[in-house]
Amino acid sequence: MGFFQDANCFKGSLCCQLLFFFIWLPTYQDVIAQQTQIDSSRISSMVELAKAPSVGLFDPIEISPAVIPQYPNPTEPLPPMYPTFPARYEPVLTGKCPVKFSDISNILDKTASDCTGPLAALVGNVICCPQFTSLIHIFQGFFSLKSDKLVIPNAVADHCFSDIINILASRGANSTIPTLCSVKSSNLTGGSCPVKDLATFEKTVNTSKLLEACSTVDPLKECCRPICQPAIMDAALQISGRELMINDNKNLAGEVNHIDYLNDCKGVVYSYLSKKLSSDAANTAFRILSACKVNKVCPLTFKEPAEVISACRNVAAPSPSCCSSLNIYIAGIQKQMLITNKQAIICATLFGSMLRRGGVMTNIYELCDVDLKDFSIQAYGQQGCLLRSLPADVIFDNSTGISFTCDLSDNIAAPWPLSSSITSVSLCAPEMSLPALPTSQTLKNIGCNIVGLEYVVPIFSFFIFSTLLY
Repeated sequence: MGFFQDANCFKGSLCCQLLFFFIWLPTYQDVIAQQTQIDSSRISSMVELAKAPSVGLFDPIEISPAVIPQYPNPTEPLPPMYPTFPARYEPVLTGKCPVKFSDISNILDKTASDCTGPLAALVGNVICCPQFTSLIHIFQGFFSLKSDKLVIPNAVADHCFSDIINILASRGANSTIPTLCSVKSSNLTGGSCPVKDLATFEKTVNTSKLLEACSTVDPLKECCRPICQPAIMDAALQISGRELMINDNKNLAGEVNHIDYLNDCKGVVYSYLSKKLSSDAANTAFRILSACKVNKVCPLTFKEPAEVISACRNVAAPSPSCCSSLNIYIAGIQKQMLITNKQAIICATLFGSMLRRGGVMTNIYELCDVDLKDFSIQAYGQQGCLLRSLPADVIFDNSTGISFTCDLSDNIAAPWPLSSSITSVSLCAPEMSLPALPTSQTLKNIGCNIVGLEYVVPIFSFFIFSTLLY
């Protein structure tokens, strides 16, 4: 009797398994078909990715650690997202910069990797420019190690800056980094800051307090409860205010002059930190500070979404014309640059407020299944990629080439703003609240970009929550 009960149980279990298999099979075939289709418009559009984004100064949650796959067909030209191995050559230097560059070879290599060729324009805001700016600060400190100066003399600044760019280019970096990142040779000189020597700096600034605040920067706390940033600002105010006290500048341009002094003096403070810290410690600290700044701003450019507003103004349910118009608009955004998860939240909120001002009151992100990842570059086929908000680097491997790591929580639904007036978005706990994760019951509506996404989310849900808690 027990045997037959076991057999019946087994048969029931087998039937259930077969039932689930036949339910799952069409979906699997649908996903495979979707993945294997070749979208010629997608491929051709990848060529456009190498164009520098039309944004100004680069002032820069998450997809599981998944390195972008290699381009599947090596016989065809590689698109910018999959650059070839960078060619290295011996740089031609001016011979007029009194620095032994081999002593900072590691930081030069990291910067060259982060600013690799055509990829630099795509990751400039998040990866390349923060690292290049850090290199400039570290070079200032390195240059002044054997002197009492905190800046580079005007007489050699141009030569040193030229040598830096030539060395980076010889290691595969984009030679247009100065333009891309809005950095000039004058950034090495301290500009209009009145204090440029070590002795005066240490007499003016509480250096022990500064070093204590910035020697170790916490990547999880600094952006919301800053310690190093206010210490740098205090030091810059002290050395910049000294000039105003000496000259007693009372003209109308005094306030503007003070702003110039302050920006230049912050560079001097960075140079002092570079002089006192190891290059690795300084680079880590500077990159975290850059990440705090970068993640407060949406770097994308939004043209007026007139067609989206026209198609979506009066919708209250999934609409093919509305979702199609929205997806066409977002496809243009996806050609601009790679952004972080926190930037994506700000960008989605900013764009949503533009739509609300135009009269779109319904949450069309939800109706059309728009996720945070849809605001960044689609790295491979239709897989969107967002970087984590923490500092990231381009990865170079002698066998696999150049890639970067995406973050899992890109499948979080894009947040729809509560009003048409855009205010600063707080991304600090407990003020912030992340958008709800999509569920397996969520139906993909007409006009959405990805088929079968609901089957991906449950598989990775554990990693998503782990990443968000981290």
